[in-house]
Order: sequence, then C-alpha cells, then structure tokens
Amino acid sequence: MAIKAVAKVVPPKIPQKIDLVLDWLRAPPRLQLRGVQKLKISLAYRNDHFGARHFVKEQLPRIRFANPNLDIQVEKALKTKSEGWRPEIELVFEDSKQKTLDLHEKWSTTILKELMDTAGTEGWARWKTNALANGLPVIPGEENESRARVSTDVRRLPSLKEFRAAKQRVEAANPKANPPRMTPKPSPATEAPPDP
Repeated sequence: MAIKAVAKVVPPKIPQKIDLVLDWLRAPPRLQLRGVQKLKISLAYRNDHFGARHFVKEQLPRIRFANPNLDIQVEKALKTKSEGWRPEIELVFEDSKQKTLDLHEKWSTTILKELMDTAGTEGWARWKTNALANGLPVIPGEENESRARVSTDVRRLPSLKEFRAAKQRVEAANPKANPPRMTPKPSPATEAPPDP
C-alpha cells in the first residue's frame, strides 16, 4: 500500500483586526495635506470640546497615515467648568506662514472639512466636487451636522495660550490671592545628624 503525500498551500492569514484598521486608514477620501510642516491641536482633556476630541480620535490617525512626515502635536489640557477657552488647530506651512482654525462648538466632520479646505491636496478638491455633484456627503457623518446645537453666546473665547497668559498676568498682579506652595519642614526625627 502506497501513501501519497499532498502538499497543501495555505495562504498566510492577516489578523482581521489589522485588516479592518488598514481599511479604515485607507478609506476615501485620502486626508493628505499640502505644504503643511506642523499641525498642533489644543483641546480640553475631558468634559468639553467634544467635536475636537472626536476629531482627534476619528480623523487624526487617518491624517497621520496619509502624512507620515507631518509633525503632529496634541495638547490635552485639564479644564474646569469655570474656565473658558476654545480649542484650536495651529497649522505651520513650509513657507513659515501660520493659520489657526477655531474648533469651538464644531463637529469633527466640520473640523475635518475646514482643515482639508485650508490645506488639502487637489485629490481632496476632486473628491469634494464629485461628492457634491452626486448628492453624497463629503465626509461620512456630516449629514448629522444639521442637528448640532447652536450656541447663543456670541463672545469670543480666548485660545489656551491666551487663557494661560491672562491667568499668569492676574496671578503676577495679585500674589496674595495665590500664595506660593510651602514645603513642610522635616521633623527632627527625620533630619540627618549634623556633620562633625
């Protein structure tokens, strides 16, 4: 009795999670930026700036994937309810020009469209034109922007940098209101004996 050996070729399997992540990163439209050297985002760590936080979570990884050499900085600062400052994106272009985008009370899809309209490539312009011509949303999820709550507060909030500078000026002008922190003196039991 002869035994036949049959070689079975099994293609290597890519884990499904990686496949899904790569599909998400490569999803159209490609978020490639033109002429941008640095992108800095400042926003609240929690309890505020929801659109900016969703943008960082949903769109920033796709921007990083499409622009691997772009310097991206995210500053998440703690913010109390009494503090009032706005989230923003600072763009620094290769020709040293700067542009700041106000993100206050904007949806992540609105933020992405503003960023891409400011610094997107021709591919973005083609994508936007085709989507609008076919009656499709430019960014998935933008159809819900009409449900956004519109604020009745018309005052302009300072940026995080402006807020911190104003806070330092107030603290410097009124040092008694914010006394410096005192370090407790060590107890005699914990002090080192004097050198002879």
